Amino acid sequence: SRIRAVRLDQGVRQAEIARRCDISSSYLNLIEHNRRRIGGALLNRLANALGVDPASLSEGVGSTLTAALESAAARHPDTPVDAGRAEELAGRFPGWARLIQRQHREIQRLERAIEGLTDRLTHDPFLSASLHDVLSSVTAIRSASSILADGGEIAPEWQARFHRNIFEDSRRLAQSTEALVSYLDAGADIERGISLPQEDVEIWLEGQGWRVAALEEAPETDIGDLLAADTAPQGAAARHLAERYLAQYAADVRAVPLAVLAGALAEGIDDPGALASRFGTALPVIFRRLATLPAEAFPDAQPRGLLACDGSGTLIFRKPVPGFDVPRFGAACPLWPLFQALQRPMQPLRQSLHAAAREPQGFTAWAVSEARFPGGFAGPAVIEAWMLIQPEPRGARPADTLNVGASCRICAHADCPARREPPLVATVDAG
Repeated sequence: SRIRAVRLDQGVRQAEIARRCDISSSYLNLIEHNRRRIGGALLNRLANALGVDPASLSEGVGSTLTAALESAAARHPDTPVDAGRAEELAGRFPGWARLIQRQHREIQRLERAIEGLTDRLTHDPFLSASLHDVLSSVTAIRSASSILADGGEIAPEWQARFHRNIFEDSRRLAQSTEALVSYLDAGADIERGISLPQEDVEIWLEGQGWRVAALEEAPETDIGDLLAADTAPQGAAARHLAERYLAQYAADVRAVPLAVLAGALAEGIDDPGALASRFGTALPVIFRRLATLPAEAFPDAQPRGLLACDGSGTLIFRKPVPGFDVPRFGAACPLWPLFQALQRPMQPLRQSLHAAAREPQGFTAWAVSEARFPGGFAGPAVIEAWMLIQPEPRGARPADTLNVGASCRICAHADCPARREPPLVATVDAG
């Protein structure tokens, strides 16, 4: 069809192109209507006859451009477009198609920046504390200055005290504003700016591919030795969280060693419930073990994501997967099965999800919560919920699919029944 489109665009007769390529007109007609596949020498002859690059005529070319055009159209459902002709547009006018693709990517980049900045301005504890410190310093300087400016009689020792206070508050203001400006200047790399202890641990794990090789080989390895490495989290709070995580990691390896888990996956057993039954262990252990495996370990070659929260709904662990955005600060989507599991302890949940991300994607989520009693039955129950996230092929959308987002402020799903506040991004029809 691309050959025919290029030929018609140039106003050349079919018989003329067939003559130049030394083939029959009937054979060229079959080629132009996608009833014969071509390649090699004939493709080069056709390209020379039309005066175009052979790659622009090959079957499947422009799939990236076509996907970009379809993605751009999906983000604006209120604008009528002939979506079925996206491939034709990419084939006949590749320059315009690349322009649309570039604009679409730029819009995505700007939306990511807006999402990150909105998240920071709304929930970032460091930013909130810095602004509070700046305002407190300004208020103190103004108060002391107004007393000196009133012109009343002030004892010399009190004048010296006010002057000293203004000097100290001014110095503190300068330090606070410098730190704040440096922090905001780091906005170009929002995900790697000044971080919280939990983020320090997650960044450290991400750098290792979410696997701790030493514990996989020998779960009895001393955790202190692992945290002595230069790349390990350095803050006291981050090291405390890392110690707890590594202790849990070692216990999970003892319960489900990598070799036996890989063997089960090789047999085609990848359902978390079936794996938990096979190894006689709890679902959260299976969730955590699957989340440590690389993408190539699974039949679908897709990595698994993992989220955890405590009884208050605060996220305490985040291993995201592409397409399933997770907020850095603040509340997440209340419709996530992770939070539904808190209401039904020990009851496993499975739910198909459609995430309103920059590139809408389908997922299957498994979630379960469990209660611990570290202080005995006389103490309070400590509840944690875990959710395993499995990407699904694009286009897959079971009837029971639930539309979810990252958080209300940056969720594009229109008419969400659980929305707390209006979104900052353009909404799309959930259908």
